[in-house]
Amino acid sequence: MTLWLIVIIASLACLALKIGGYLVPASFLDRPTPARVANLLTVALLAALIAVQTFGSGNHVVLDARLPAVIVATGLYALRVPFIVVVIAAAVTAAAIRAFF
Repeated sequence: MTLWLIVIIASLACLALKIGGYLVPASFLDRPTPARVANLLTVALLAALIAVQTFGSGNHVVLDARLPAVIVATGLYALRVPFIVVVIAAAVTAAAIRAFF
């Protein structure tokens, strides 16, 4: 199986999922259980993406300046600080740690 064949199969699978999403009736999505699952799935996927991007480097787990930056961002976000301030504070934290260590 070549790389192009894998890309084509993955593209067709994504297209089928997208078309399948349009075929789901709106009444199904208005029920409490599917709506709750969709909301929780979104949060879980975002958390997994953050974890992989923060702690992953190739096939290894790496703890570097990104970890304190995420902790600072989490704390500021919990305090309901504006998002742009959260991003800037996290970037400054990571840059400062990398500059001194």
